[in-house]
Amino acid sequence: MTTLSQDEINRYARHIILPEVGPKGQEQLKESSVLLIGTGGLGAPMAMYLAAAGVGRIGLVDFDIVDESNLQRQIIHGTSTIGKSKLESAAARLKDINPHVKLDLYEEMLTSANAIELFEQYDVIADGTDNFPTRYLVNDACVLTGKPNVYGSIFRFEGQLSVFNHDDGPCYRCLYKEPPPPGLVPSCAEGGVLGVLPGVVGSMQATEVLKVLLGIGETAAGRLIMYDALKMKFRELKLRKDPNCSICGPNPTVTKLIDYQQFCGIPQQQEAAKEWTPIDEITVQELKQKRDAHEDFTLLDVREVHENDLVAIEGSQLVPLNTIGVAINDLDKTKHYVIHCKSGVRSAKAARQLVEAGFEHITNLKGGILAWAEEVDTSLPTY
Repeated sequence: MTTLSQDEINRYARHIILPEVGPKGQEQLKESSVLLIGTGGLGAPMAMYLAAAGVGRIGLVDFDIVDESNLQRQIIHGTSTIGKSKLESAAARLKDINPHVKLDLYEEMLTSANAIELFEQYDVIADGTDNFPTRYLVNDACVLTGKPNVYGSIFRFEGQLSVFNHDDGPCYRCLYKEPPPPGLVPSCAEGGVLGVLPGVVGSMQATEVLKVLLGIGETAAGRLIMYDALKMKFRELKLRKDPNCSICGPNPTVTKLIDYQQFCGIPQQQEAAKEWTPIDEITVQELKQKRDAHEDFTLLDVREVHENDLVAIEGSQLVPLNTIGVAINDLDKTKHYVIHCKSGVRSAKAARQLVEAGFEHITNLKGGILAWAEEVDTSLPTY
C-alpha cells in the first residue's frame, strides 16, 4: 500500500505511471530533501520543477531582494514582488505550485561558518550561484559532508552543467583547480544573459537532482555538459577525478572550509579600494559641475557598442574595455580623461590600465551611467 494520499496520487499521476518512478519512487521523492543555493536565474526553474515534482523538503538560501532587472529570467518572481525578499517571493510561488512541499527559508549569505551545518541536513545540494567564491565554498562543503553537488552556470548565451562529488566522480576543484583572476570573467550584470538560458540549464539541473534522488538513469557525474544557445548545440567533456585534488584526492590539503574571498584573490573592502580605485574618482554630481564649468576633459565610455546604442552620456567617446590596449596608442597621455561604464567596475579596471601605461590625468566615474541616469539626467533609460 502506498503512503501517498489520493490528492498526491492525482497530482503525481504522470510520474507514478513511469516504470522508473512508480509509487515507490514518488514516495522516495516525498521523503527527500534538496538545498538550493540561490533563487535567481538557475534557482528559479530548479525550485519550481522540484516543488512540482514532489520533493518533500526544499531549502532555499538567498538574502537578496527582487529587482526589476531580475524579471527577464528569474521566472519565480513577478512585477508584484519587486522590492520584496526573494525568499518571500519564491516561497509564495512554490506554495501555490505545491502546498505539500515543506520549505526551509534561510535569508542569509552562505559562508564558511554556516555551510557545513546547512548541508548536513539535506540529501542533495544544487548550486545556482554566480560567483567563484561561493562555487568553491559549495564544492568544498559538499565534499566534506559527502553530498552530491548539482552544478550549473550561465553566461550570455552559454551554459554548463555537471554533477560533482557523486558516484565517486570528480569535484569542482578537479575541473577548476584555481579560480580565474578577479575581474577576468564578468558577471551576468556586466556581460548579460539570454533570459531563457537559465531556464534551460536550471531545468537540466532539476532533472539531475531528480535522477540522483531516485537513483535512475545516468547522471552527469564525470561529465561537463556545455550548451550553446546561439547554435543550439550541446558538447560534452569527460571529467576524471584528479588524484592530486586538494580536497577530494587521497591526500587532501583542504580539510576544512577556508576564506574563499581570499582564495579567489578578492581583497577585503579596504584592500580592494586600494587595489582598484584609480588615482582619482568623482561622483556624477561632480562630473556635472565639471561639464557645466566647461572644464577641459574627455569622457571615455568603456562599455560595449550595443550598450552605447541603448543609452549614452552626451559627448562621451566610446572605447570598449577590450580595445583599451589598442586605444592606448591613440590617446594623449597628457590629457585629462574621465572614464565611465555601466556601474563603475569596468571603468575602474580601464582606469588602472591607463594609469599603469603612463597616463597622467585619469578619473573614474563612481556609479557609472546608472548613477548619472538616476541622479543627473533622469530622462535616460537604465538597464
